Order: sequence, then structure tokens, then C-alpha cells
Amino acid sequence: MVKKIILLVLFIGFVSFTNAQAYNGQGDQKVQIGINAFGYGTGITGSYDYGVLDWLSVGAGGNFYWSNDNDNFFIFGRVNFHLNDVLDLPYNMDLYPTVRVGGRNDGFGIGAGLGYRYFFTDKIGAYAELGSYGSLGVSINL
Repeated sequence: MVKKIILLVLFIGFVSFTNAQAYNGQGDQKVQIGINAFGYGTGITGSYDYGVLDWLSVGAGGNFYWSNDNDNFFIFGRVNFHLNDVLDLPYNMDLYPTVRVGGRNDGFGIGAGLGYRYFFTDKIGAYAELGSYGSLGVSINL
């Protein structure tokens, strides 16, 4: 059921025409909430990003996993490199390589991936991040 809802949201996003801005550069702020599908485990994830340059944002987040062992969280800082201008993407799409560094129950953790955001309205969009971890969810413009 969750997969069908996510696919429907992504499909609607690809066929919608909107005035939403996916990444605004310096001062841009995003909150993301989603499901972490793989990496250190399956669970929920949340993050916050702040734009420091037209092509760079920094942020922080956390993953909380549904597992029976002691490795059930990852708190991290993150850096995103936004490729919108380089690839001349539409203003409601954001493609970004991302790197996460932080701490887990048992010590140090690191992750890298490629993220994609698509905004349906000025405030609400969907995102996917894939790499050494994978997550899908909602992205909110602040």
C-alpha cells in the first residue's frame, strides 16, 4: 500500500505543472521526512538543509531504525551539491549528490548518495535519495 501511494505521488509530480522552486540557493531551507529503505537498516528518517551558496547546502538529520540489535540510530551532518544550474533543470526539480557523516550506536557512520526532489506546490514536494542508503518521502519548503 505504501509503495502504491509513493508511486502515485511521484507520478502526479511528473505530470504536474507548477511554479514551485526546488532549490533557491543561499538562504533556502528544506525539511524532509521519509522512510529509510536500506543502508544501516529500515526505519524513518528526517533532515534539515540550509542553502549557503547557489550550489551548496548543509544540514543535519537522523535515521531511526526498526531493528532488534543495538544499532538503531544514525545522527548525521550532511552536505548537498545542487546541480540545477549546471544541468539546466526545470525550477521545480533538484538533483544533488549528498554526503552524510555522523554517529551511530556503535561509533562512526558515513554515507553518500544521489538525491532528487520534485515540488508539486511552493511548499510540498517528494524526494528520493539512493546510494549507500535509500529513502523516499516528503520535502517541505520553509
